Amino acid sequence: MNKKEQSLPAIYQRYLQDSGLTDQPRWKQMKAVTNLLWKLHIYLEKMELDLADLRIDQVDAFLAEVNAPHALSSRRLLRSYLRGFLSYLYHQRGILRRDLAPLVVGPPEFGQSKPPCFLRPEEIKRLFENVQLSTAREIRTYAMLHLAYTLGLRPKEISLITLDHIDFTQKHLSLTNRKANNPIILPLSEQTLKAIVTYIIGARPNSDQRTLFLTVKKPYKPITPSTVCLELSRLMKKAGFEATAYWLRHTYAQNILENGGSIFEVKEMLGHNHIESSKKYLHIHTTMMREVLFNETP
Repeated sequence: MNKKEQSLPAIYQRYLQDSGLTDQPRWKQMKAVTNLLWKLHIYLEKMELDLADLRIDQVDAFLAEVNAPHALSSRRLLRSYLRGFLSYLYHQRGILRRDLAPLVVGPPEFGQSKPPCFLRPEEIKRLFENVQLSTAREIRTYAMLHLAYTLGLRPKEISLITLDHIDFTQKHLSLTNRKANNPIILPLSEQTLKAIVTYIIGARPNSDQRTLFLTVKKPYKPITPSTVCLELSRLMKKAGFEATAYWLRHTYAQNILENGGSIFEVKEMLGHNHIESSKKYLHIHTTMMREVLFNETP
């Protein structure tokens, strides 16, 4: 190693060793990573920043400076190298307070991210005010509405709920069939539980099927995700606005953030496999985005 590489602090050197980059077959990659780590070290010293207190906005500023002379392909590679180091600092060394690696994303990915649509409090109020409970279909839709709004469930997740997934005593719902294979136990609010019980007692057909929501006509069988989408969309159209079932899921995520939750809580509660999927919800409110990502207060 040359003199510049030897002057790297111990944590950088330890990362190169623990990641196997010091092995002879990977010397070219080690050279590139070492060069990036050296630049990061110099940048932190120049800005008088401590590695343990590093924030994503500071990481972005560093990348903007380092990536300036490079082509897009090289920039992607440098981001990948930096993600590896940041992940190491958080998961293996416990130096960072949060995992910044998933937040290191290039401009093209941000550009493709579209803000999700959500319902505001007055719209939610109007939506529930338009619910009628005179038919089995309406009672079923009311229960699905609660699950979509209070738990942020996808239409497919709602369609796959079984009676065995619901613990009426402990008031929670066990989700085992999630899109990203992230099972979770979610608390059921009193109102949501009542809506489910009302459906089971007053509207659910007598059937040996264990799936919670069944068709309203014989032969009784589990509903499909498209049925969930259709019924919830009809209800929202009746309330006076064009929206889809996913607006309720987006509203749930927004509520988590507004109540002080983190983007990582959004990821876990919504069952996202990658935090990139969760980050879309930060685009809804610029002030909120800065608060969650940069710990800024208005």
